Amino acid sequence: MRHRTVDDLMTTPVIRVRQETGFKEIAKLLAEYGITAVPVVDDDERVVGVVSEADLLRKEAAQLDPAALLPVLRPRPADRAKAQATTAEGLMNGPAVTARPQWTAVEAAQVMERHHVKRLPVVDEADRLVGLVSRADLLRVFLRGDSAIREEIAGEVLVHTLDLAPGAVTVHVVDGRVSLKGTVERKSLVPVVVRLCQGVDGVVDVSAELHHHLDDTSAAPGTGTSRRAGLAT
Repeated sequence: MRHRTVDDLMTTPVIRVRQETGFKEIAKLLAEYGITAVPVVDDDERVVGVVSEADLLRKEAAQLDPAALLPVLRPRPADRAKAQATTAEGLMNGPAVTARPQWTAVEAAQVMERHHVKRLPVVDEADRLVGLVSRADLLRVFLRGDSAIREEIAGEVLVHTLDLAPGAVTVHVVDGRVSLKGTVERKSLVPVVVRLCQGVDGVVDVSAELHHHLDDTSAAPGTGTSRRAGLAT
């Protein structure tokens, strides 16, 4: 089984700015390239932070309302400093949360979720910028076709990885939803089959109706039952 990696999904080359890049130049780059954030790099191309639209917007939000109808905002000291900043060094959030090219899409998604960020600069072993991966990039794994998913499960997972006989388990895939039906030798193998299928890139859900010849999960041999399993969307 081969999972698509950050290297497969990331955007490159990457629009980046230096620490001394000015506010207006950053705003111009965001507008010109239709992006919402840029990594900030030092002279060695190492990522030191990220400047996003939200960071630039603080300056606008800190302005007084010309009509004097809105309440005056009282930002935190850190936000006040960002609102007064004129270069990337003062505007950026740092240190940057980064990803490695060899990470799987799952690893990158978990880091985004943990740190509440929408994108990750991708760096090499020397922490130099090599790409950028966003939420939209990671979601591309779900654009994978049903036939490709079915072929990987039927061949790579069931036959090559689990050594099941071809046709022992039938696989149907519709819109990324996988249905498994058939018989395996041991009951303990059922959750393994389901778990491996859930890990295939592009799979949204797995339901399984799998019988077994031998119940190896209890002292007494079983007569063969079925189990249903699902992956919440």
